[in-house]
Amino acid sequence: MRFHDVPISEKYQAGTFTLTKQEIIDFALKYDPQFMHIDEEKAENGVFKGIIASGMHTLAMTWAQWVQLDYFKDDIIAGVGINNLQFLRPVFPGNQYHVEVETISKEIKNENSGHVTIKLTTYNQSKKLVFVAEVTGLVRI
Repeated sequence: MRFHDVPISEKYQAGTFTLTKQEIIDFALKYDPQFMHIDEEKAENGVFKGIIASGMHTLAMTWAQWVQLDYFKDDIIAGVGINNLQFLRPVFPGNQYHVEVETISKEIKNENSGHVTIKLTTYNQSKKLVFVAEVTGLVRI
């Protein structure tokens, strides 16, 4: 979808995801090896009473749901920024999470492209907000 065809304030549903304990541990061992993500015994005695996903894993899974929508098709040029990133609740193995998307702004940058900013929100199965971020991409005019 080209820049000029993107409506502001449009909201839509992206996909859902569930992480296994092993997926959480494997991701964290590579990218965020903190005890609450990789050490079951320590995590059981921690604040969350068990293994939780890294915030970066939550971001990656949320992002994957957005990308799979293929909203901009071949008109996306590149990502240019993430703002107001918040990890609000832990992501536990076995729980289901769903992602919602809203187009919140757009700005022409030059004769060929503009910035489109979307708000990504992730909710748990109890419909409580888990994650939010505003992501800006460069899109063809």
